[in-house]
Amino acid sequence: MALDTAKPLALSSRNLGKCYGGVEVLHDIDFDMAKGEFLVLVGPSGCGKSTLLNCIAGLEDISSGTLTIAGRDVTNEPPKDRDIAMVFQSYALYPTMSVAENIGFGMKIRRVPKVQAQAKVTEVAKLLQIDHLLDRKPSQLSGGQRQRVAMGRALVRDPQLFLFDEPLSNLDAKLRVEMRAEIKRLHRTTGASIVYVTHDQIEAMTLATRIVVLKDGFVQQIGTPQEIYEQPANTFVADFMGSPPMNLCPGTFEAGTLKLGDYAINVDADLPREVIFGIRPEDISRSETPDLTVTPTMIENTGAECYVQFQLGAVTMTAKFPGRLDETALEPIGLTIDRSKMSFFDKQTTSAIKGWQSTRR
Repeated sequence: MALDTAKPLALSSRNLGKCYGGVEVLHDIDFDMAKGEFLVLVGPSGCGKSTLLNCIAGLEDISSGTLTIAGRDVTNEPPKDRDIAMVFQSYALYPTMSVAENIGFGMKIRRVPKVQAQAKVTEVAKLLQIDHLLDRKPSQLSGGQRQRVAMGRALVRDPQLFLFDEPLSNLDAKLRVEMRAEIKRLHRTTGASIVYVTHDQIEAMTLATRIVVLKDGFVQQIGTPQEIYEQPANTFVADFMGSPPMNLCPGTFEAGTLKLGDYAINVDADLPREVIFGIRPEDISRSETPDLTVTPTMIENTGAECYVQFQLGAVTMTAKFPGRLDETALEPIGLTIDRSKMSFFDKQTTSAIKGWQSTRR
């Protein structure tokens, strides 16, 4: 799903840059976000995603470029005038206040009438399924419940834009899954415009309507989860998005034959001589008429599926199969590669080679 141009823009960034002294940490960030979108900023530690979120929030000054929220230029406006609500990694709850008081504190500061504020707190608490906890203090809550309270405090604002800064990082694995589902349900229920920062590509893939992949302060790719997974713009995106990541192997292409290590497979395409070949682990299958016959170096069973590692030249590759295999039976196995799911990247630039399928011989 591309940007819905029929909807008004909730957020727009044009050539946004951020410098600390002489060090540029964000470089010409360009993107648009439609009203009601769930936009995820994802990338490794130090890529600039939290800095970008802080620039959107007004917590960091923008060094260059412009930023608009709901069509209004907020480039130089303070946070209080941007009509945003933020949920942090730390819950930042007031320990002496009850859940109800924490959720409603912002409305108290803004002098919202008491009856109206109480109704809003009750409404949001029901939406977050914490209405039975309103009299408790934060110390009496689990991590997941505290994060719901932090989200509730943002939701009562009804702002133009919600900003989430790695809100699930402090939770254990089971709670993270539960809260992911909760946030997704919340978005579907409210239709809110959300910008969400995470380093976890699983969170990005499951939550986003569109994803912005960042590396070293540069945008690598913007697209839907499916586009980014199936059509990565470069080898960084291919390797970063996916668990396990895409297999990447240098290869040589000549006269319809792709040479990968000691193997050669037929590929009906128009490609440069030197390429980087990419294939997702699930797009390699066992076969009686194989492209490759390899000896596994390791087999990992995860329950419903297993991962088989093998060498292709100097590269360790991974295949993903349903079911289980004997982890000690490291004997030759025949593998077929799904031609329709292959990716190719320029060896020098690491950018994806576009249109090789449509120009097949």
